[in-house]
Amino acid sequence: MLGVMVQALQERSVTRSVPRLLLRTMRPRQWPKNVFVLAAVVFDGKLLHWPSLARSVAAFLVFCVVSSAVYIINDLADIEKDRAHPSKRLRPLASGQLSPAVAAVAAAALIALSLAVAWALGVGFLAVTLAYLVVNIAYSFGMKSVLIVDLLAIAACFVLRVAAGVEVVHVARFSPWLYICTTFLALFIAINKRRQEQVLLAGEASNHRATLAGYSLPLLDQFTTIVISATLMAYSLYTFSAPNLPANHAMMLSIPFVIYGLFRYLYLVQVKGMGGAPEDVVLRDPPLLADLALYAVSVVIVLYLFS
Repeated sequence: MLGVMVQALQERSVTRSVPRLLLRTMRPRQWPKNVFVLAAVVFDGKLLHWPSLARSVAAFLVFCVVSSAVYIINDLADIEKDRAHPSKRLRPLASGQLSPAVAAVAAAALIALSLAVAWALGVGFLAVTLAYLVVNIAYSFGMKSVLIVDLLAIAACFVLRVAAGVEVVHVARFSPWLYICTTFLALFIAINKRRQEQVLLAGEASNHRATLAGYSLPLLDQFTTIVISATLMAYSLYTFSAPNLPANHAMMLSIPFVIYGLFRYLYLVQVKGMGGAPEDVVLRDPPLLADLALYAVSVVIVLYLFS
């Protein structure tokens, strides 16, 4: 009798833990990346237009859901490789705590939900959401194993987030310079993530991710130099050439915050050994958080008070 009771309690405990394990696999800590969806409503001056803001927030939530489905798919594809990683081996799927079948069903349900809401928000937004999903699945099952293409795929996903925001609020004056800035910024983050993986995994790097065998620290540092320079140049050009900015070029006042943010991130990666999880770099560093807040305030002031 006692054995039956213990078994029943264990089964209840496993049942209760499944939602928690699924939530971990969905990676809610990664959701802040989807803030790029809101770029259109902010930089097009529609932040105070409540219908546009509501649609943008809905689009942000859609991307949170679809990106969570992508993380589940990625973990399903990488179960064996993650088991060889010093930290990823603790993930629910890699550790065996979560059933692959349950994870696959959850991923399918999340995709169906996100596409249904995306369709309600408009055909253009649905098309971008589908493109984002396809690129991510292609990344999980092939592109991440191709040198340099893996970095470009990550950048493409960030650009698609911005494009989704443009579609959902029907932006007419969104500057193409912001697409370029997004591309370079995403490359900057992806390159430094690869750099940290090289440092963390050392000689075992190629066993975890095939492309890491082709990268070296000097090469990645050269990539970083090129991309950080291009980012600063592209953003500077945006501040005085975009058609919807104040004629007095006040947006140039935000450039120092961009410079500090990039330099601070680089310092955290190369000196403090961070960068493996970009969201942790941002959320755990008060100076970088303060810089992002000041940048956001400067942009809002310029776009909504000076215009």
